Amino acid sequence: MTSEPQAPPTAPLTDAALADEGAAKAAERIYGAIVDKILAGTIKPGDSLNELALAEAFGVSRTPVREALQHLSIAGLAERGARRAFMVRRLDLAELGDLFETMGEIEALCAQYSARRMTAMERRSLESTVAEGADMVKRGDQAAYTRLNGRFHQALFDGAHNDSLRDIARLVRVRTAPYREAQFRQTDRLASSQGEHEKILAAILSENAQEALSAMRTHVAATAMNVTRMLSKR
Repeated sequence: MTSEPQAPPTAPLTDAALADEGAAKAAERIYGAIVDKILAGTIKPGDSLNELALAEAFGVSRTPVREALQHLSIAGLAERGARRAFMVRRLDLAELGDLFETMGEIEALCAQYSARRMTAMERRSLESTVAEGADMVKRGDQAAYTRLNGRFHQALFDGAHNDSLRDIARLVRVRTAPYREAQFRQTDRLASSQGEHEKILAAILSENAQEALSAMRTHVAATAMNVTRMLSKR
C-alpha cells in the first residue's frame, strides 16, 4: 500500500517575520484610525499627517506609520505637501464632481441590492435609523444628524451583501466626507436630506429595487449640488 506524500513541515516564523507581521497589523490599525478621523471631521483636508507625531500617538515605531501613510496616499486620501511631508488631500471642484458622480452610481447600486437582499432585521434597523433622523431634524441637531447619516449609508453598504461593492462605496465616501459634512450646517439641508432618506427607505421596505436605485441617485445628486454651491462661494 502506497503511503500518501506528507506535506513539508511549516517553517517557524523568524523574529524578523514576526516583526513584519506586527508592523503590518499596526499599519492597518493606524490607517483605519485616520480614516475614521477623516469621516468624523476631526482631521480635515490640508491637515498635516506628521510621521513622528503619529508614531508617538499610537505608541509604535515610524515603520508602520510610513506604511499607513503610503496606503492613505494610494487610496487618494493623503498627498505629499511641502518638504515631502504627508497631509490630508485637498480636492478641487473638478475632482469632487468626479467623485460624486462615482458615488451616485455606487451608492445607487447599494440601495438597489439592499432592496432585494436586506434581511428583515436589517430593514427594521434601517427604519429605526430613519425615525431617529426625523427627531434630530426637529431639534436641528446637525452634529447628531451627521453621525446618523453615516450610519444610514453604511447600513445600505452592508445591506447590499456584496463585500467588494461595500469597500469601494466606503472609500469614495471617506474621500468626500470633509466636504459633505459642511452641507448640514444649513438647517434646510437637514430636512431635505431626511426626506430623501425616507424615500429610499420606502423603496427598500417595499422591495422596489428600481425605485431605491433612482431615489439614491437623486439623494447623492442633491448632496453634490449643495456641496458644490457652498464651495463655489468660498
